[in-house]
Amino acid sequence: MLLALATTLLGTASLPAAAERLPRLVLSGPAASVSVPLIHMVETGALKDVADSVEFQPWKDPDQLRLMVLGKKADFVAMPTNVAANLHARGVGLRLLNVSTWGVLWMVSRDANARSLADFKGKEIAMPFRADMPDIVFGLLAEKQGLDPRKDFKLRYVASPLDAMQLLVTRRVDHALLAEPAVSMALRKTRSFPVSMVAPELHRSVDLQQEWGRLLKREARIPQAGVAAVGRAATDDALQARITAAYAASLAWCTQNALKCGEMVARRIDLLSPEAVADGIAAGQMRAVSAAAARPELVFFLGQLHARNPALVGGKLPDDSFYGSGQ
Repeated sequence: MLLALATTLLGTASLPAAAERLPRLVLSGPAASVSVPLIHMVETGALKDVADSVEFQPWKDPDQLRLMVLGKKADFVAMPTNVAANLHARGVGLRLLNVSTWGVLWMVSRDANARSLADFKGKEIAMPFRADMPDIVFGLLAEKQGLDPRKDFKLRYVASPLDAMQLLVTRRVDHALLAEPAVSMALRKTRSFPVSMVAPELHRSVDLQQEWGRLLKREARIPQAGVAAVGRAATDDALQARITAAYAASLAWCTQNALKCGEMVARRIDLLSPEAVADGIAAGQMRAVSAAAARPELVFFLGQLHARNPALVGGKLPDDSFYGSGQ
């Protein structure tokens, strides 16, 4: 079904045409699964009819992401949904087009017996992106279990999931909260992936999506990240439709051709291997859902963050103008 969808979406006739050809189009995203379709779009020339030059520029941390958006250095940016909501609430021209990342957060540990966040009480945990995703998801879930994320854990904040992964594989920490494909990269670097014939050094421990479902009585998935149109692109409906369709087509292709897609991504992000990217695609809940269709889950998720700390979403929940069309 996915292959048929990809074939259909990749057909020229099925993709909306942009209103006018652009001299340059910049796509941006982190070293995470949400960026995989963007990189595929650039590598395959999927937008060659849209712009003379199409580039992918990575961002390393949320501060760099915010500077990129505020400086209008990119047109379409893959970002955490809470960051998108925060920027929108502060008056930044931004429109969320889709949510594609629903299940990529895992605790990775040397302790094979750690099965819940409570099992990490008193232990040091490498944690990417202080006060941003995934730190805020960890904190929310910890509090739902009666734990204090600041007092009950020794959180060692680092710049990115790949930095946390490096600490883990070099044995400078024993536990880390990672996002795919950094999870799979850590397991492969330590020969801990399922095909290994030796005892694994690292283990996929707590699945934060499963914890979300269990603790909040919801489906075990979280609307974590998607693609937003920013600057001039936020007002170009035809261009947004074109990018939304191309992203969905690339995600479908990458799902069916994970290793080939991983090779494209590894050429752009040095610390990742094609195999780890492919593992991450298989393990994560990647599904391109329009922001309009994802709105009920976004409202609930952002509402939970607002109740915990309104500043996480810019002090208020997004209005109608935040959500892209229902394409």
